[in-house]
Amino acid sequence: QVQLVESGGGLVQAGGSLRLSCAASGRALRTYAMGWFRQAPGKEREFVAAITWSGTSTNYADSVKGRFAISRDNAKDTAFLQMNSLKPEDTAVYYCAARRSGSMDFREEWYDYWGQGTQVTVSS
Repeated sequence: QVQLVESGGGLVQAGGSLRLSCAASGRALRTYAMGWFRQAPGKEREFVAAITWSGTSTNYADSVKGRFAISRDNAKDTAFLQMNSLKPEDTAVYYCAARRSGSMDFREEWYDYWGQGTQVTVSS
């Protein structure tokens, strides 16, 4: 069993930056692919970014390409989402997820463990 805890959310002005962290406990993350998803008010949860177990490959939603960066530190069982040039439309609850298969995927149904989420609010 893997427990995931997100942190780093908050209120930021448009154009600002935040760095989200996802810390795992219960089992080492180093063989799991990791993903970040988000859910805005009144909308379905959507894919943001994913990274393979080794960290050598990443994938991003078109809406965040060039602004967000996913990374991981397997020695610390932690994944990160660096968010730059934030826009009001990035406002959402952000969730990290872990997939037992080491390959990344954009479909949330392929992820096995989820965190509780952290709120990101971008003001205009």
